Amino acid sequence: MRKWLPLLAVSLSTFMLLIDLTIVSVAAPDLARELHSSFAALQWTVDLYVLVLAALLMAAGSLSDRLGHRRVFVTGLVVFAAASLSCGLAPDAGVLIAARGVQGLGAAAMYATNAALLGLTYSGRDRSVAFGVWGAANGAAAAAGPILGGLLTEHAGWRSIFLVNLPVAAVAALLARVALPGGRGRGPGRIDAPGVVSFTVASALVVYGLIRAGSAGWSDRWTVAALAAGAAAAAGFVLIERGRPEPMLDLRLFRRPSFAALMFGAAALTASAFANLVFVSLWAQSVLGLGAMAAGLVLAPMAVVAFVVAGAGGRLLHGVPPRHSIGWGLLLVAAGTALCMLVGPDSGWVALAPGLCVTGIGVGLSTPVLASAALSVVPAERAGMANGASNTFRQLGYALALPVFATVVAGRAGEVLGDDPAGRRLAGGGYRELLGTAPAAALRAAYAAGLDRIFLTSAALAGVAGVVVLLLLRPAGPAAR
Repeated sequence: MRKWLPLLAVSLSTFMLLIDLTIVSVAAPDLARELHSSFAALQWTVDLYVLVLAALLMAAGSLSDRLGHRRVFVTGLVVFAAASLSCGLAPDAGVLIAARGVQGLGAAAMYATNAALLGLTYSGRDRSVAFGVWGAANGAAAAAGPILGGLLTEHAGWRSIFLVNLPVAAVAALLARVALPGGRGRGPGRIDAPGVVSFTVASALVVYGLIRAGSAGWSDRWTVAALAAGAAAAAGFVLIERGRPEPMLDLRLFRRPSFAALMFGAAALTASAFANLVFVSLWAQSVLGLGAMAAGLVLAPMAVVAFVVAGAGGRLLHGVPPRHSIGWGLLLVAAGTALCMLVGPDSGWVALAPGLCVTGIGVGLSTPVLASAALSVVPAERAGMANGASNTFRQLGYALALPVFATVVAGRAGEVLGDDPAGRRLAGGGYRELLGTAPAAALRAAYAAGLDRIFLTSAALAGVAGVVVLLLLRPAGPAAR
């Protein structure tokens, strides 16, 4: 039993930090009401957390290679817990958003080290089981966030969704000190500060531009300026990394078709399977009139199926090439999100259940394999970088998809209503406010049309990614070892 304590520590931390990606979605109406905040501001409570997490994962991975994985992991737990306390006590939206950014810093330190710690602790079939259980925590957490968030929000208030992290972090830290291998890193070395800064600036500007487009339109000068500056910063990041002796991300890895396909698949998985859940939750609460807990339970089929499939996959899929687990998993996500297009103006939450179940199967198949597949295509001393890159692309996919989907829902709803501002208000959960200005049937039809459009987009993205992974992901050659 003791041999599984390291797995418990890692899985607890993973579940906690990934829960915080989506747990805010069902609390959005309560947050907006109590903190007097707009939907655009609330998007930052999700996006800033994901953005900092994505931007710093590779840097945290490289740092853990130098300083030791356990040391960075425990430091991340402490930072995450302190920031969670600040979130729970936040007096206004500005403090909450800032604290969420610090949460992302702690989450990056934890998440960047998870796969490397498991890889150092387990071998053979135990490693497959460990990655399967860890993958189950990955797969279920993002979908289970709204369920737990709804339960806590309805019965203990929105602040509890952050304060609940404190005891979990304490247990994980204790287990880490007792059970995780200490190990020594490669020793001190320079952190790629220019790479970290340029990547963070590029990501932040692009996400800001996408959020701005949702509220002000694509032709707005600040939208155009932010996206153009983000593209320039991204180009700068590439130039910086190519000239660094110890880069945050070795761009030569992308010369390997397997690595490039894996990064694309990682980004597409979170974008297509999870980013649309925010709008499902808003639809359930604003249009269907469900409470926070009931709205969270709408997503239960996906969470339960993903957890069961991912947990079983570690044992049953041992030895199966990663391209099959990931590729076919993505194709199942495509099929599941396409099935979710059954939602219509008069639909209830049951219309989503078949699609969510199929999506859950795809998530459960693909998630556990992503980390181990990334570790297999790089040298052992690049384990932290590979894990950081894989997780970075996963979170970046979510961070970019969320504002894009907000724009898609608002745009499609505006087309149906013939009123762009009304479409934006409806997409942000303003169904009740608009009832006096438009018929209920028209508003329901508009939101359903918006959901159908993001489900179609999700299905197309996951389908393309699945085919790419099946075609390009191959076992690593000797050079990767």
